[in-house]
Amino acid sequence: MKPRPSPNIWHTPEVYEVENRAADPHGRIVAAMQELGDWSGRTMLDVGCGTGFHLPQWAESAAQVIGAEPHPPLVSLARRRTKRLKNVTVVKGMAESLPVRDASVDVVHARWAYFFGPGSEPGLRELDRVVRRGGTAFVIDNDPTRSTFGRWFGRGYPEVDAAAVEQFWSSHGWSRREIDMGWSFTSREALEAVVRIELPPAVAEAALAEHTGTEVDYAVNLWWRHF
Repeated sequence: MKPRPSPNIWHTPEVYEVENRAADPHGRIVAAMQELGDWSGRTMLDVGCGTGFHLPQWAESAAQVIGAEPHPPLVSLARRRTKRLKNVTVVKGMAESLPVRDASVDVVHARWAYFFGPGSEPGLRELDRVVRRGGTAFVIDNDPTRSTFGRWFGRGYPEVDAAAVEQFWSSHGWSRREIDMGWSFTSREALEAVVRIELPPAVAEAALAEHTGTEVDYAVNLWWRHF
């Protein structure tokens, strides 16, 4: 099985890096994750870790961190980023076929790696396999029903049915926490570059024409499940 290409980070990892630095400036996603399933002293798996942006953060308190990424160039970047971190390992692998032993991880983080629910069943079966009893998995996805970016996203990807997505996760035993994370960029040029990799061209230009400044209110859903 071939991985589904990610149109933003695969083609423009340097711009996606800018996006990662701008996202969630107040740390609300991580705070919610720690409340629901802290990884301190435990084994944490980051599915679709990309360039490894979040791996050093997990490594600060986790006993072991595993980053799984299907795209070889991003695997190389993630390994380079974490080469001095003794408790981090980066492996090439897809969500549908994780190169991780059965019942070997305590906490899973997947940010924009499960593509909005329906169709993610093979990846969820892998989570059932690799997460230990007492562990927690987190999936972060866009919420197209709220916020400025949510409105833009809804215009750009009208095929994403928010009600169907919620039904999917709920039917698989997951819970939702709504988080207003926001984007805060250091320049207008940075914001424009990121919007253009996240939205179809016409939608991106319309969004930029109607929005001023370097900040965007941005809502996400944190889906989570205890095992």
